[in-house]
Amino acid sequence: MAGLRAKTLMFILVAALATLDRTFVEADFKKNMIVTWGKDHIGMTGDNLRLVLDKSAGSAIRSKVAHLFGSVEMLIKLVPGNSAGTVAAYYLSSTGSAHDEIDFEFLGNATGQPYTIHTNIFAQGQGNREQQFRPWFNPTTGFHNYTIHWNPSEVVWFVDGTPIRVFRNYEKEGIAYPNKQGMKVFASLWNADDWATQGGRVKTNWTLAPFVAEGRRYKARACLWQGPVSIKQCADKTVRSNWWTSPSFSQLTPSQLTRMQKIRDGFMIYDYCKDTNRFKGVMPPECSKRQF
Repeated sequence: MAGLRAKTLMFILVAALATLDRTFVEADFKKNMIVTWGKDHIGMTGDNLRLVLDKSAGSAIRSKVAHLFGSVEMLIKLVPGNSAGTVAAYYLSSTGSAHDEIDFEFLGNATGQPYTIHTNIFAQGQGNREQQFRPWFNPTTGFHNYTIHWNPSEVVWFVDGTPIRVFRNYEKEGIAYPNKQGMKVFASLWNADDWATQGGRVKTNWTLAPFVAEGRRYKARACLWQGPVSIKQCADKTVRSNWWTSPSFSQLTPSQLTRMQKIRDGFMIYDYCKDTNRFKGVMPPECSKRQF
């Protein structure tokens, strides 16, 4: 009887560890990330990340594993001072021409001018869904939390716990949604002075290099992508570890909606759904749908 009890407890422990491994990635950059370019411009120690850009190179990392649904977050401190021409990016992406992608990009600016928080989403290779915001805080003097929450119902972008944007799943109405491809997590710092600051009119001042952005406490509480089998597994509402499938995560709360509307009313500077000239009056179909 004692032997049977011991075996039962061991089975429960192994099952619990397997569930934890499938849904949680600890905040250790060196353990969980690999360098994709700029090896000599990157520092990773424990839960600290340092990305460097100079005239010779920028820097980028990506996660070793991919996820389908869950929550990914990082504390980020952006390049201080004159950051014109630089872009710090933090995003999820799959690969290929029909890739999915969920973006945070931070477009630098001249000293004294505000950053632009640039968001976008691709589904099956189709992007052009930009929304942009001015930060309501100084993103260069301290670390701020940027979280991407992604489940079968909606994608939500959060800044310091406040939602700023929602993209809902209207796949049944013919609008592509990122729910069939695992995505890895990327972070990078690079030169984009052909477009990043005031449409490319303000260039990177290389005499101020090196430019440095920092990250801390990367955390992925998300479903591990294990190939096409994960499409069903990661969306299964009967699996207890799939917390993101709970009805409570399918819609923002009234408090979250109020906070988000305040940010959108006061700090949004661009919304593709309002750019009728760009789309010549034929707006993307999701623009006529309720998103939040």
